[in-house]
Formats: sequence, C-alpha cells, structure tokens
Amino acid sequence: MNFTIEKDVFLKGLARVQGIVEKRNTIPVLSNVLLEGVDGELHLTATDLEVGMQSSYPANIRKPGKITVSAKKLFEIIKELPDNEISFNAKDNCWIEIECGKAQFNIVGLSAEEFPNFPQPDRNTFLSLSSSLCKEMIEKTFFAVSQDESKYNLNGIFCQVQEGTNQLRMVATDGHRLSMIDKQVELAESSELNRGVILPRKGILELKKLADEGESDLQLGFMDNNAVVSKDQTIIIMRLVDGEFPDYSRVIPKNNEQTAAIAVDPFLHALRRMIILSSEKSRGVKMNLKNNLLEVSSSNPELGDAREELDIEYQGPELSVGFNARYLLDILQVQNQNQINMILKDNLSPGLIKPIEEDGYLAVIMPMRL
Repeated sequence: MNFTIEKDVFLKGLARVQGIVEKRNTIPVLSNVLLEGVDGELHLTATDLEVGMQSSYPANIRKPGKITVSAKKLFEIIKELPDNEISFNAKDNCWIEIECGKAQFNIVGLSAEEFPNFPQPDRNTFLSLSSSLCKEMIEKTFFAVSQDESKYNLNGIFCQVQEGTNQLRMVATDGHRLSMIDKQVELAESSELNRGVILPRKGILELKKLADEGESDLQLGFMDNNAVVSKDQTIIIMRLVDGEFPDYSRVIPKNNEQTAAIAVDPFLHALRRMIILSSEKSRGVKMNLKNNLLEVSSSNPELGDAREELDIEYQGPELSVGFNARYLLDILQVQNQNQINMILKDNLSPGLIKPIEEDGYLAVIMPMRL
C-alpha cells in the first residue's frame, strides 16, 4: 500500500481513534489502527472488541492495500512531523516507511489479516437524532454512571422511548444518585428503543465526541446486540451492556413537599468553598434550611470547619440534611438555568432536584448522616 496525505487530515483521524484502541495489550493487534487505502480515501479503523470506530479521509492512494500499525506510536510520529504532505509506504514484510520533508521513519506493522472484522451496517434502518440534543442529554446524565465494574448493568446510560410518546429518555445511576432527562424527538419506530437499551460508558464518550463535531444529525441503528452510530464519514459500533437496568422509578421521591428555590451560581461556588474542609472520604456538607435562608456547612476534625449563608426562597419548616457535595456539584455544573428547585422531605429521604422552568430534567441524591 502506498499513499500521500495532508498532515492535519491524518493527525485528526489518528487523534480520534486514540480513545478506542485497547490499552491493556491483551491482544497485540487491538492496540493497532487498521489503515486501508481505496478509491481516493483512507479508512482508519480501531476496536477493543467492545467499541469500534471507522472513519474515512481524503488521500492520494497510489497503491491500494491495508496494514495495521501501533495507533499510539503512529500518532506520536505524525504529531511531530512538519506541516507538509506525508508519504506512507507499506512493504510486503509489514514494515512501513513514513516520509515528510527530510524526516524518515521505518516502523514495524502487523498484517491486516489479524485485525477483527468491522461489520458494515444497513444504513436504511437508521433513525435520525439531533447532535446538539444528544450532546445535552449525555452531559446531563453521564456523571451519574457507575464506575463500579461489578455493577455492570449500571456501567452505562439507559435509553428508552417512552411508550406512546416521542419522548426519548436517558437515565444513569450509581446507587447514590440518579440523573434523568426526557426530550421530544422525531424518531421512527424502533423495537430496541421501545424496550430500552444500555449504552456502555466508553461508547457514550465516543458518541459525545462525535456529537460535538459539527451540526449534522447523528444516525442511530441497532444490529446483533450492538448500537451503531453514524455521522458524516464516521461510524461507531458499541456492544450494548447486557443485563436489566433497575426499576429507577422506585427511587424517584413522590412525597417530597418542602421546596426551596436556589440560585445555581451562588450555590455552586458556596459548595466549592465548603468542600475544601469536608471529610476527604465522604465529601459531606450539611444544609440547614430556614425561612428564606440556606446555611451550608462542613467540618473536618483534622482541618477545621466552614459555614456560609445563602438567600433562597423557602417557606417550609426548619430542615437539616446532609449530602455529598461532589454529587451536588455534578448536578449544578450541567444546569443551563439560573435557578433550581430542591425538593425535600426530611433528613433521611432522598432529595429531588429540578430546574425551576420545566425542561425534562431531574436528579435524585441520597442523603448522608453527618
């Protein structure tokens, strides 16, 4: 295989696959990227057998062919080359010659025959989804995805179209907090989305990067227990998380009656100050609600204590409750409204957080004993 390509085009393609290639090196070829030159296009493919990506870029293909090469090393080499056209030549013995200006590299590749097959989905069955909407929904739920590998059915975002509506719902929970968003979408009928699917954490990160690039819509499809996402010249295939997502509706409080309207920005900065003296392990802060006043405090026997008062709108009885400040910060940082409603019952019940103006979002956070 022999081709020439512009440095910035090649670098962009290699940068995209860095998040996908297998880092643990259990199977050597999975830390490689597959380069395939055909019909004026260079196809770059990477996979870790859970998430795979294929993108196409314009190149001058002098001799078609394919080869795999270390994704990390190739990226490091191309990044440091001068801003000229790059010449790439793969020889029959799997050695690769890269030239740019007066720089020349010879590196070892692996045969393309060893690389896993990347399936070609049927694009006729795809559903269209707005990139900006998808990005917002991921941002408002991703932080609540569980990091605990043993809770594998919580290691992703649950997506489902609500029965009899055009509402797409995304939910994530780690058992300590829950984040959920509903948005109106124009989707064709999909049996998978009607049932509900769990998209894996790594796949969601790549999906968000794809949604970030340009305004064109995402195309979403399903194939053999995989979700397939396509946009422009890029396809991502991710294996759906096996297992049942828990019945999250049971943890959403129904009887919380004490509502406090709190301005997001002052609350966010107060929590950042309080967390400095909170317990390193629990990150707990205490919230005392009185008539139109919120007192936030934290203490650590080894460091000291801190307290701050905020003006809020609250008319209920005096109430004291503890929460993990880190969890509260995660929720506040994704809000695009100036005020939230914090809806409480008592110091032992989960707290409910919603934006003041209804936008389909809610979060649940479990209390702490402080």
